[in-house]
Amino acid sequence: MKKYILLLLLISFSAHSQINKFTGTWSTENCKNCSKEYILTISIAQSNGKIIGTAEVISKNTELSTDVMEVTGYASTLGEKAYITLKTKNNLSTNAVLYANESTLQFTKRGGSDLVPKETFLTKLYE
Repeated sequence: MKKYILLLLLISFSAHSQINKFTGTWSTENCKNCSKEYILTISIAQSNGKIIGTAEVISKNTELSTDVMEVTGYASTLGEKAYITLKTKNNLSTNAVLYANESTLQFTKRGGSDLVPKETFLTKLYE
């Protein structure tokens, strides 16, 4: 009987475990095909489909630079795509979609203010 309880317990843990593909610090700093006018850095954490974090655009051109932005959103049920909103202290916001691959993240802007680039690829810096 104890073996069955242990087996059921292990099955329940494995059924509820999930892979958080979007968790980490992502940046265009090491991107080979990206524009070097700016560096987009996003630090996000994913839990139960919700995404929370911060983002920042760093550039020598002051018009392209932003302060730290708040990132909120959610991951799709299959976990391959996430819908996020980036919001500044001045209440400017923009929407974007993230597509997860092995060690890259495709960032595609959907609308809103011109705070971030329209499309770029981010590589994972930290877990």
